Amino acid sequence: MTMIAGARFLHTMLHVADIERSIAFYTDVLGMRVLRRGDMPDEGRRNAFIGYGPEENTTVLELTDYRGRSAYEAGDAFGHIALGMDDVREACRLIAAAGGQVTREPFTIASGKVIAFLADPDGYAIELVQPAPAG
Repeated sequence: MTMIAGARFLHTMLHVADIERSIAFYTDVLGMRVLRRGDMPDEGRRNAFIGYGPEENTTVLELTDYRGRSAYEAGDAFGHIALGMDDVREACRLIAAAGGQVTREPFTIASGKVIAFLADPDGYAIELVQPAPAG
């Protein structure tokens, strides 16, 4: 296996129809924070990098909004974004109370992990994952 020095996963970019709506979802419902924003008027787009920690040492999301574009087809090759949670059932309760759409209620898989799924405002799937109990 080839190892490339300094290589690490930086971010995942999602095209979004309304950047402010998406920022509100990821910050207000999922508890991320805006790390930085960009505006590229010559390219007709703007973006925001959001996450749970600084870009220097965590993987983040880049939300990109092209002006004049109000919808995207999610495509069938994209699967989901996965977020680690201490308590998936409680996270789902809080997400639903904040207006988030839980699309598959929490359940335990064979490994003992508890998972659930939700959708962001543009329909992207988000998996919530709780580690299996120790022991």
